[in-house]
Amino acid sequence: MSFEIPEPYVWDESFKVFYDNLDDEHKGLFKGIFAVAAKPPDGNALSTLVTAVDDHFKYEEGEMQKNKYADYPSHKKIHDEFLGKLRGLKAPVDDKTVHFAKNWLVQHIKTIDFQYKGKLG
Repeated sequence: MSFEIPEPYVWDESFKVFYDNLDDEHKGLFKGIFAVAAKPPDGNALSTLVTAVDDHFKYEEGEMQKNKYADYPSHKKIHDEFLGKLRGLKAPVDDKTVHFAKNWLVQHIKTIDFQYKGKLG
């Protein structure tokens, strides 16, 4: 199942995982991708996004480990692949890559992250 990319590209209640810190961080990831989309040549926007994604993944993975989340290994692998792609980018970021990042986050939250709802304590 594929979910539509919101336009404008902002977090809304349909992305809620019901953990305040994770929802807040997800909002930040939407803002980070939006910032890169708004200014593709801005290397600082890209760097800020990569840092936000890395920090979020570390926090989310820590919560999974702390709560012995069964799907942690596969979830971490998905994170590592996406972060690796982001780290390989250079500004300016092309439209195809921006679309990929927007779509990845939407699909990831609604299919992969939603699986941990109610399981992280």
